[in-house]
Amino acid sequence: MLKTTSRLVAWLSVPTLLLTSGHVLAEENGRSTVNMPQGVTSTSQDIYGLHMDIFWWCVGIGVVVFGVMFYSMIVHRKANGAKAANFHESTMLEIVWTVVPFLILILMAWPATKSLVKLYDTSESDVDIVITGYQWFWKYEYLDQGVSFFSRLSTPEEQIRNQAPKGDNYLLEVDEPLLIPTNKKVRFLVTSNDVIHSWWVPDLAVKRDAIPGYVNESWTYVNEPGTFRGVCAELCGKDHGFMPVVVKAVEEGEYNTWLADRRAQAEKEKELANKTFTFDELMVQGEQVYGKACAACHGANGEGGVGKAIAGSPIATGDLSGHLDIVINGSQVNPAMAAFRETLSEVDTAAVITYQRNAFGNSTGDAVQPIDILKFKQGN
Repeated sequence: MLKTTSRLVAWLSVPTLLLTSGHVLAEENGRSTVNMPQGVTSTSQDIYGLHMDIFWWCVGIGVVVFGVMFYSMIVHRKANGAKAANFHESTMLEIVWTVVPFLILILMAWPATKSLVKLYDTSESDVDIVITGYQWFWKYEYLDQGVSFFSRLSTPEEQIRNQAPKGDNYLLEVDEPLLIPTNKKVRFLVTSNDVIHSWWVPDLAVKRDAIPGYVNESWTYVNEPGTFRGVCAELCGKDHGFMPVVVKAVEEGEYNTWLADRRAQAEKEKELANKTFTFDELMVQGEQVYGKACAACHGANGEGGVGKAIAGSPIATGDLSGHLDIVINGSQVNPAMAAFRETLSEVDTAAVITYQRNAFGNSTGDAVQPIDILKFKQGN
């Protein structure tokens, strides 16, 4: 009895978990957390309308089928003296229950096919964005614009560890949202750098798997400005729940201004790669980079945790080339130590290595410059 009860509780908990996840994504007051969202694009509204039409058709079919079944069981039961008909087959009945379902399926397939054709038509796009999944963040690259950046979870560590109240967008906030213009067709080219991810934004009706070595396409067209949130919908590892998606749609003028600023920032970063920074500048920048990219594994004070301690580490206090190698290329022995070759700029890499070698009681006195990182990358 206890075993049966445990199984029942486990099964009942599944819809509870699904409803909880849906509630997190349902930001608007009064929006259903049970049904799928209607969305903000014409495609998402078409899908929602199709979903509701098919749902009510299924309800109608169920009412008819179960109505006939229960009517037959009640009215024609043996207690009322009913006797079963004795016949082998009925050609007419065979034709009816073959033709009627066929016609119903045709009626369902027609609008579904129209929606699918529209959903997969990625031609004539105005903006093309490459989306690359990493463990556990996203990279966005605007094709032919010279702009790319990484988008990481920005929920404070205190909230995750239950040391502070949860925010309104708990685990659904990032440091860099994806910016797209309104009234423009935006094409997404989705792939992955490591494992299988899935880029999902319900309000845009976009969900595409990010698979290493493959590129999947999707698109959206947003009419009104707004912020739309989603998640990685594929179980991509132990921190799968810390990989949100935030898309911000803005007017075209604001988008063009932002794009120009990001281009200028990219050019400035290239120039900074040849600049010589002071030790203090590297330490200030390195502390910021460490908090964003390293603290989750190595501890806020370098004490270690998921990863090894930085304080007193033989790598952080030993040969500089070994330290450069493991930060830039990752660890072959421990896959949890990811490579930061692509995810950190030369300036950020130089700053964080300088910080690690001179913080938490480490005092090597080394000041690594961006040009050192660039030369190391070119030699490796």
